[in-house]
Amino acid sequence: MSNKSKLRDLIEFFLLFLALYFLTQLALQRFLPQYFGEKSQETGVILSMQDATVKGEHHPVAIIRNHTEEALTLADKCPMPPFDVWRIEGEERTALTTEETALPCVALTEVPVGDQVTYSLAPWKYSLFNEYTTYELVLPLPDAETSLTTRFTINKVGTVTQIFRTFITKPLLNLLILIASVMPGYNLGLAIIILTIIVKLLLFIPTQHGLEGQRKLQAIQPKLDVIKKKYQGNPQKIQEETMKIWKENKVNPFQSCLPMIIQFPVLIGLFFVIRDGSILELSSHLLYASHQNLSWSFGMNFLGLNLIEPSRYVMPPLLVIMQFAQMKLSFAIAKKKKKASKEGKEAKEAKDPQQMQQKMMLYGLPIMIGVFALQFPAAVSLYWGISTLFAIGQQLVVNRKEL
Repeated sequence: MSNKSKLRDLIEFFLLFLALYFLTQLALQRFLPQYFGEKSQETGVILSMQDATVKGEHHPVAIIRNHTEEALTLADKCPMPPFDVWRIEGEERTALTTEETALPCVALTEVPVGDQVTYSLAPWKYSLFNEYTTYELVLPLPDAETSLTTRFTINKVGTVTQIFRTFITKPLLNLLILIASVMPGYNLGLAIIILTIIVKLLLFIPTQHGLEGQRKLQAIQPKLDVIKKKYQGNPQKIQEETMKIWKENKVNPFQSCLPMIIQFPVLIGLFFVIRDGSILELSSHLLYASHQNLSWSFGMNFLGLNLIEPSRYVMPPLLVIMQFAQMKLSFAIAKKKKKASKEGKEAKEAKDPQQMQQKMMLYGLPIMIGVFALQFPAAVSLYWGISTLFAIGQQLVVNRKEL
């Protein structure tokens, strides 16, 4: 490799690193603002909502920030939350009270100096916050003369969400419960593994079809690179020659993406089922009648992991390694063809517009998944790990086939 090529690769790697850094920061601030958002310059005690608009059947989350020089002491109001709760209808305010909770009430009695507390109102999602309307939370301060208020609205879900829940989320969650019901100790980890394998087997044919299409596209990529170099500046000729190569090699560019689009909603549904459905007391709106009054709950311990807590030292590095291996295998065909063909060598001398994209996927996706695994429950990481292992197996089968 020439010094010029080495310098170019070094610059590309540096730019890739910067792009990954900023993309990761944006993603973390967007999806996990309570951990990675910009530091607030506000003073005093601040009461706010994680989301001012809450989707129906989800639960609100309040955030208390203490920017004073003293710890904030609060009264234990269980079985009520630490706030006074009001329902707002126009100009009318109605005080709400209850002694019913879906989960045990956890008292919030102190917010340390300079700290913030994220307080989930999940225990009251079916008692206090079961209507589609606007609510107001009032937090009385210790001096008994001032209080803080914040409002949020619970909206009815749209038609698309309702359809998604009816045909994807509900069946998957109830299947997970059915599997767990015959597992020793109703173990959630074993149920997740079996459910993930079942779903991947059901999606095996469309996934395999998509991987085959991806393999064919990668195999002819060196020829396409040569065409782009040869007819640079003539997009019409490039398109014409590209279509000719697709036809000669019996390649359908949509073969690699359509199967993925079909299975994407199912995989997303499975992700949310495992992330949000593991606490059955908060998922009664998704349960079939036969599962409404279960006498058991999921066993949350699996191989030393608490599945409802993030795994910070085991799962994230494993997911990074597995995802990197999967991406490496997915690009293996293209790399092999470029090295083996004269056309590939000619194309390599030209600037490859897909090289940066592949590097982004190869290094960026594993890193981002590892970062998110630091915050997601271990149950989600377990699902992603099993799914990735299955995908690696499928990719190995595809890569061994002769073109």
